[in-house]
Amino acid sequence: MGVLLRVLVAAGLAADAYVHWVFASDMAFVDGGSVGGDVLFRVQAVVAALAGILVLVLARRWTYAVAFLVAASAVGALLLYYSVDVGAIGPLPDMYEPVWYGEKTISLVGEGIAALAALAGVLTARRKRAEGTPGPSESASEGPVRQQPL
Repeated sequence: MGVLLRVLVAAGLAADAYVHWVFASDMAFVDGGSVGGDVLFRVQAVVAALAGILVLVLARRWTYAVAFLVAASAVGALLLYYSVDVGAIGPLPDMYEPVWYGEKTISLVGEGIAALAALAGVLTARRKRAEGTPGPSESASEGPVRQQPL
């Protein structure tokens, strides 16, 4: 199960990274903000790729959490900027794009799969840790405390 989660997270983030990298140059002409849309897309691509590699190399609860934050924030941003024209926010440009196309679907599906698999990884890693950690009635070296017969 662990290998499957790692592959799902990495593959979803790879799809996200690919689409953002390919479309970065198309976002160079977005209005508003001091940071260009192309820069945001390239940063998202690099961060998604790094998070995917991190989960593949080191599957820990914190790496799954990082991957979840990257993927879930990308899903949120995509849906927000598709649905609402929020305009420029501080240094961020106006990224409103109320059209849908195939690459946007690939990105959304990849991000969604990565977010769900990463969340499952966080929950699975926590459960395994809790099962292996000594409880309050036992120590790591002694094992369970047993009652002595009367």
